[in-house]
Amino acid sequence: MCDLAVIVISTGQARWLPRCLASLYYHAGGLALDVLVVDNGPMRDAQTLVEREFPGARAVVCENRGFGHANNLGLATTASRYVLFLNPDTEILSGSLAALVADLDQRPEVALAGVRQLDGDGTVQPTMRRFPSVSRTLGDALGLECVPRRPDWLGERELRLGRYDEEFEGDWTSGSFMLVRRDALVEAGAFDERFFVYSEEIDLCLRLRRAGWKVVHLPTVTIFHAGSAARAVDPAMAKQNAYSRLQYARKHLTAPQRAGVRAALLLRYGLRSVPPVGDGARRGAARAAAGLVLGFGEPPFPEGA
Repeated sequence: MCDLAVIVISTGQARWLPRCLASLYYHAGGLALDVLVVDNGPMRDAQTLVEREFPGARAVVCENRGFGHANNLGLATTASRYVLFLNPDTEILSGSLAALVADLDQRPEVALAGVRQLDGDGTVQPTMRRFPSVSRTLGDALGLECVPRRPDWLGERELRLGRYDEEFEGDWTSGSFMLVRRDALVEAGAFDERFFVYSEEIDLCLRLRRAGWKVVHLPTVTIFHAGSAARAVDPAMAKQNAYSRLQYARKHLTAPQRAGVRAALLLRYGLRSVPPVGDGARRGAARAAAGLVLGFGEPPFPEGA
């Protein structure tokens, strides 16, 4: 058993892997790593790249049955005390994985940690969140989460960027970087594969929290994350995101709460689908998501795909 296994899911994203994997080894801090890339796409380009350029890493291939399925497949091949679920479009900029693991060793109550993430222009990304609720979904729909000193029940994201220079606790963090204690995963369970993509990390964090564990932000490590700006204008992915929110509500909320979330989502996408909000592509994506919430059509990847 090693201290840390790193699982990277690549679905046609091999172009990001050289910098991502190189930064893992450079910032290991002397920690023995078990690095696994799951090639989740039809091209098998990630497997070829790993075998050619990173002989110290492993690669496995699988049919694309979703982000959670690929991570669970990778998890089953590891035997480490901690597991890092990492997006391929990331790069560690500062800090060491050894120091991050040492931090968690000093915090036995913590199941999962996120770290500082920067976008392309060096801006801190607000990766720590509160669990979805009717009021938070409504606050997002109306833009109220951006109001200074707004209460936590009016928005999911922690938008006070100065907080990301310090340690603090939240409900869930972005799935682009999640360092998880294996004992907590054994207790709460791994990813629910019914979530094809989106909301699977919220569901995981909720189960960890319900089992009595904590989710924290640690500024020990800073990474670059290219993010998913292209997905914001992709109608198919907008529909999938809306669907995953309805899945989460169906699994964890009461019938009245589910109805409230559906109404708030419809308001969110409705407001974003009319001029002068955003450009034409974003409005098109919002309209596609609104149609899904209204029950018109199916998501690209329905439950159980």
